[in-house]
Amino acid sequence: MNEREIVREAGRAAISSFLDSHTCFQVLRASGKVVVFDTRIPIQLAFYALVEHDMQAAPLWDPNIRQFIGLLTVTDFIDILRHYRRSSSDVSHLATRSIAQILSDPNLSVLLKHRQFLAADSSTTLKHACIMLNGNGIDFLPIILPDDMRVLATVTYTNVLEHLVTHFREQRRLFDDTLADLGIGTFQNIITVTPHQTLAETLHLLQTNNLSAVPVVDPDQNDRVIDVYSRSDITFLAAATDAEDAIRNLNLTLGEILAQQRTDVTTPDRLHTCSVHHTLQSIFEYFAQLKFNRLIVTDELGRCVGIVSARDLVAYFVSEERRHSQAQQRQLQNTNQERSLEVGVESQ
Repeated sequence: MNEREIVREAGRAAISSFLDSHTCFQVLRASGKVVVFDTRIPIQLAFYALVEHDMQAAPLWDPNIRQFIGLLTVTDFIDILRHYRRSSSDVSHLATRSIAQILSDPNLSVLLKHRQFLAADSSTTLKHACIMLNGNGIDFLPIILPDDMRVLATVTYTNVLEHLVTHFREQRRLFDDTLADLGIGTFQNIITVTPHQTLAETLHLLQTNNLSAVPVVDPDQNDRVIDVYSRSDITFLAAATDAEDAIRNLNLTLGEILAQQRTDVTTPDRLHTCSVHHTLQSIFEYFAQLKFNRLIVTDELGRCVGIVSARDLVAYFVSEERRHSQAQQRQLQNTNQERSLEVGVESQ
């Protein structure tokens, strides 16, 4: 057991060292595009711009204070549509309501992740970027040039893993333990849905449980996993003619939604499975081929027994670093408090 733990720690240290020696700038593609939204533009126009440019998120720029104030994501707009459906409000207003107006509406502003803008410098190490992602519970991290606040890109856990599996090299066999042995992923209280549940029910389940995706199982086949539904899926929106039609589509069943999805494209959100016996090494090799956002862990009958996300994989290597960083911050705070008390005593 001691030898195995030594190998595991060596593997963590090797990945940690790699992340510490690479910067956010190195993760960026040689060419790409960036979408940034002025908060004065209509929220509906902004969403369809995300769809047109195949972007999951875009920074929000407030021209009045000349600062970035947050991110607008595809899921934000979906949550806004769900709010309009619950409150029976006139959804046609979204065609003219600006992002700034949405942010100032107390009933809607809580739906947007705009309260804090977290970003990384282009020279920030990947390790620190991963700690920022994992420590703040966010999925998107804008990368900026500090001199002129120019946004270069928005990176995700999947981007970091893609860079890792492409450039990390190690001769030693350090990753032969299984996912279950390493405790990577979620293997208890797994939430699943069936094709008969409505899209509105599924989205509510995802939001209340703070999930990004949920396995779809077939109750007629012993709950075998047949698909996965991601909260950022926009099939029901792309098929709609307007916002009112999109809200009506929330009443469709998952089976109807999944039948509308294109099968000629490959996305990180498509269904990919593995078993509890897969080693971390095999998962890295699998990711190099598929660039998945998550793996559904299944048993020999195809039933879901766990979920392993790109976030879980990154968190395994930086969780210790995060705890160490938090301990250092607490120690620094305690030291500062002690110094303040000493100064207070001396002045008295």
